[in-house]
Amino acid sequence: MTADLKVKQPRLLSLDVLRGGTMAAMILVNNPGDWAHVYPPLDHAEWNGCTPTDLIFPFFLFMVGVSIVFAMEKRISQTQDHGKLIWHAFKRMVTLLLINYGIHFFFSFIGGDFNILNILRNLRIPGVLPRIAVVYFICTVIYLKTTPKTRVWLFVSALIGYFIIMTCVPVPGVGYANLNPETNLGAWIDRLVFGTNHLWRESHVWDPEGILGTIPAIATGLFGIRVGTWLKNKTIDDSKKINWMFVYGVLAVVLALFIDFFFPINKKLWTSSFVLYTGGLATVALALLYWVIDMNGYKRATPFFVTFGMNSITAYILADIVPGALGAIPAHFNGKPTNLYGYLYQTCFVPFFTPVNASLAAAIALVFIIWLILYPLYKRNIIIKV
Repeated sequence: MTADLKVKQPRLLSLDVLRGGTMAAMILVNNPGDWAHVYPPLDHAEWNGCTPTDLIFPFFLFMVGVSIVFAMEKRISQTQDHGKLIWHAFKRMVTLLLINYGIHFFFSFIGGDFNILNILRNLRIPGVLPRIAVVYFICTVIYLKTTPKTRVWLFVSALIGYFIIMTCVPVPGVGYANLNPETNLGAWIDRLVFGTNHLWRESHVWDPEGILGTIPAIATGLFGIRVGTWLKNKTIDDSKKINWMFVYGVLAVVLALFIDFFFPINKKLWTSSFVLYTGGLATVALALLYWVIDMNGYKRATPFFVTFGMNSITAYILADIVPGALGAIPAHFNGKPTNLYGYLYQTCFVPFFTPVNASLAAAIALVFIIWLILYPLYKRNIIIKV
């Protein structure tokens, strides 16, 4: 990881705001004071369907695609050697993977598990950051080595191909194709490749970030690349860009709602309808922010979100480390053993709010704590890169 002290290239402020708002939302929904008391929109859909919380991860992957276009524009101007660019993307992917597994080791150690072999035996291999890393690398290679027309065909092929695989290919041991959590083809492949010890800890028989679901996740990245290509095109008037983004986004949402009848919108399976639905909403959101911020210059409220958006990976790490560290410090409340996180929650929030609002208030407080840590970096224009 390196710190870039002076950012000479102008950044797309609307993208930083969208990324920062999405990161703040991720911290909020991942850290309620009490998981037993959470407002429904701040939790994931149980299976089919999509809550506001379900938009966070696909918005990140969409923005990965947009960011690839702007990052590659700068790097291609410096070197025409695609091999070097692909090697750089590969190293970044590996770094993100190491960060993910390093966080896992951190939590295991502070939880009292000092047996490295035991940690490795129970290490979850798929995950949110690994999927972001893999999608970033594959989409970078696709962007460098294909034309826009080819990327459209790859996008459509990924969505149709995934639909056919999930709904038509019989699952070994089950005998028929299905979209159930434990018996779909993706779950079977994950158990075959990783084994049950290395899957999502709440299930151990399937994983929401499994191998097969990476195919449509790449399509989400390609969706972002398409939008980023529009935004980067200097021969198109900004007003025309905005109009096309709104139309493209709305049409994608409408198409997703139609496909939902036979291939349901489902985050855990990352269905083709989910790709279109979330990609369409992300496009509309970015178009609106681009119109408000980059075109019309309304920037008064941007610093809060840009603080997260400029250093999103650092924010992601802090969102795990800060509550984890607080949870590792022993404390007592009403004569019963707890940890510092639990003590602060019981003394600073529970007495003053209803249970669900106390849980929400604690999550909001953590968002602001992480913002306070990141704000000096924003003020000094420091970006910690991986």
